[in-house]
Amino acid sequence: MIRKNILLAGVAAFGLLAQPLCAQEATTPIRGKLAGDFVIGASIIGVVPMNGGSVDVIGGTPDVSNSVTAQLDFSYFFTPNFAVNLIAATTRHDAEVSGSALGVVDLGHVWALPPTLTFQYHPLPQERFSPYVGVGVNYTVFYGEGGGYSAPVTSVDVRNAWGFALNAGLDVEIAPNWALNLDVKWIYLRPDVAVETTVGRINATANIDPWIFGIGVRYRF
Repeated sequence: MIRKNILLAGVAAFGLLAQPLCAQEATTPIRGKLAGDFVIGASIIGVVPMNGGSVDVIGGTPDVSNSVTAQLDFSYFFTPNFAVNLIAATTRHDAEVSGSALGVVDLGHVWALPPTLTFQYHPLPQERFSPYVGVGVNYTVFYGEGGGYSAPVTSVDVRNAWGFALNAGLDVEIAPNWALNLDVKWIYLRPDVAVETTVGRINATANIDPWIFGIGVRYRF
């Protein structure tokens, strides 16, 4: 339900922003996407982990909270149809293990820095409404673990992890160099986690696999 609400809110906001295009579409010339374009984007994103995984000794399921934050992204067009995109953002998440032999175990919070590089295909580069799809690679750095541990937990270490990403989105040209952007990514992300307790270490794997929903603006040079 939370994932659905975030997606619906993004689509509604995008629709409101795009309404003025109907009036100006007939008079504003379309520049389209060109080889050599360098694009900078600013967005608001919602990060929605799927949750799951495994926990040694005590069992249970790792759970990671949703997060909303700002994002910058950078794109370069090799041709009007093919581009490479890199995102830059960081998010804070609360973590816990539910359904374990100890009940719900609070693992505090962790920050994630997930640079993701995707190669995108834009089938309609000269249209005002220009969709795209992409595939790429992710490397997530986890840092700042701490705070609010349940006994007997004394520390948590979430290991950095590689993953792959799938991507789809839509650019709507509102001026020769400006576009609205709606973007969705799914990242296969399953880091190892080491939980230190007063009676020894518990190892776990967190199947985070987040959806990332974004809405923003882009400027191209």
